[in-house]
Amino acid sequence: MIAGVNSSHRSRYADLVRLLLRYRRSDLLSGAGLDEFVIGDAPVDGLSDGTDVPDGSDGTTAERFAADLEEMGPTYIKMGQLLSTRFDLLPPAYTQALTRLQDTVEPFPFEEVREIVESELGARIKDLFAEFSEEPIAAASLGQVHRAVTRTGRDVVVKVQRPDVRETIRDDMEVLGKLADTADKRTSVGRQYGLGQLLEQFRRSLVGELDYRREAKNLLRFIDLTRDYDLLVVPEPLLQLTTSRVLTMERMEGRKVTDLGPLALIELDSRPIVEQLFRCYLRMILDEGLLHADPHPGNLLVTDDGRLALLDLGMVATVPPRVQSHVVKLLLAISDGDGEEAARILADMGHPIDGYDAAAFRDAVSHLVSESVSSGADVQAGSVLVELSRISGAHGLRPPAEMSMIGKALLNLDQATVHLDPYFAPAEAIRENVAEIFASSLKTSPSGLLAAAIETKEFTAQLPRRANRILDNLAQGEFTLHVEAIDEHRLHLVLQRIANRLTLGLIIAATIIGAAMMMRVETDARILGFPAIAMAFFVFAVVAGTALAVHIFRTDEKVARTARHDNGAG
Repeated sequence: MIAGVNSSHRSRYADLVRLLLRYRRSDLLSGAGLDEFVIGDAPVDGLSDGTDVPDGSDGTTAERFAADLEEMGPTYIKMGQLLSTRFDLLPPAYTQALTRLQDTVEPFPFEEVREIVESELGARIKDLFAEFSEEPIAAASLGQVHRAVTRTGRDVVVKVQRPDVRETIRDDMEVLGKLADTADKRTSVGRQYGLGQLLEQFRRSLVGELDYRREAKNLLRFIDLTRDYDLLVVPEPLLQLTTSRVLTMERMEGRKVTDLGPLALIELDSRPIVEQLFRCYLRMILDEGLLHADPHPGNLLVTDDGRLALLDLGMVATVPPRVQSHVVKLLLAISDGDGEEAARILADMGHPIDGYDAAAFRDAVSHLVSESVSSGADVQAGSVLVELSRISGAHGLRPPAEMSMIGKALLNLDQATVHLDPYFAPAEAIRENVAEIFASSLKTSPSGLLAAAIETKEFTAQLPRRANRILDNLAQGEFTLHVEAIDEHRLHLVLQRIANRLTLGLIIAATIIGAAMMMRVETDARILGFPAIAMAFFVFAVVAGTALAVHIFRTDEKVARTARHDNGAG
């Protein structure tokens, strides 16, 4: 048995370890220290399937890795999609292969759909909907989508979560958690990249996707954010027909951006759509702090009335204000061609790990920014941010996960805008909008103004009293300045204790050497056949050494007990 692994999870654990062993010699896990990646005292039976993957030189290893994740089920499909945004961790071939990872599986029977919908909504399907298609229009790892018509005659789509998918993901996450914990403790790659922290980020993302009520809230939020853009539309959720496992929303009729051919694009006035889309996403990310993590062209639908619908808002992340401001400054530095400033901003954002080379990192960033500026209007912000994430990882700087996600979102956005309008220049759009976004970031919300007013009131109310107290102490010579530094008194005691122990040790050693030399002295006074004076010195040395050892043991134990008490009290 494997230590600490539930027997019911053994097969999933074996599948995961088999995957790692299969790619142990590929460039995916180079330097991962896989030999340390062993749990328990005994190997797992049947882990080796004889299909070790080569070192990746044939160019197909990444595609096979993505295919293997697909076969392992919904948890690993979603994990692959998240890893596709971590350009600082994986080689480019793997992030590209995982980007193309297909989240499509065989649909589950309609009888199970009926059971889930009726149990979640508390009524029969025929009482809830005038029509409900038995054949799904899409099926993915977490759920599938059916066309329907409400009793009021409204065309909708109903997303139904797969049965038992939560239990499957819960078991998979438990196995992944144990493995990540072991990797963080026993392997260099775990300690370097913090696999447990990455897994926690993945868990939060997955929990959000499993609760369809969150997706409904995301839809409402995006409806509000796109209200000022007349060419953008977001399907409206029907909250009375939505639960954590069933989502009902407005049906959007149209064609995916990827399905539009050259003739369709000629008929479509795409430039205003593209400008609104780009401006809206920049504002959402860099001003509102909301990130649609997967705006690839397949999730954008050109409606029959010439608008652009934003679909699949299950993966929505928040961008902290600190990251927002850093990304704005980074985009400004890139547009100005200031590589040194871009490197400084990235260093402030990131977390240095072992092997971080600041000088080499700065040179690489400067070179990339210079090349980007030389591209002129053709440069794509998403591509630059993705490359900066890769450079950061290569030079030992771990960027925040949100930066990689922003880069991936802008990269997908670039692809969609280029498909709709090949002459659209994202770099120019960023320069035109980033000043406005920066100005918006300087504005203070009403709650922020109120909090600042309260703090100002407290400061002004307490300032006279505090100033008088300081001046009184100065006048009376009682003003003291406390500085948190080295405890000099404790340091002095420690050094004195060390010096005393060294001195006693030298005296004892000298006594033993002197007694040994006196063994050759001829004398009538003997003890057990040895000179009495030598034996006396030997006895003194033994007693003194024993006393010193006892004193050291007792003192160290007392210090350790005091430290434990102080830590417990803290």
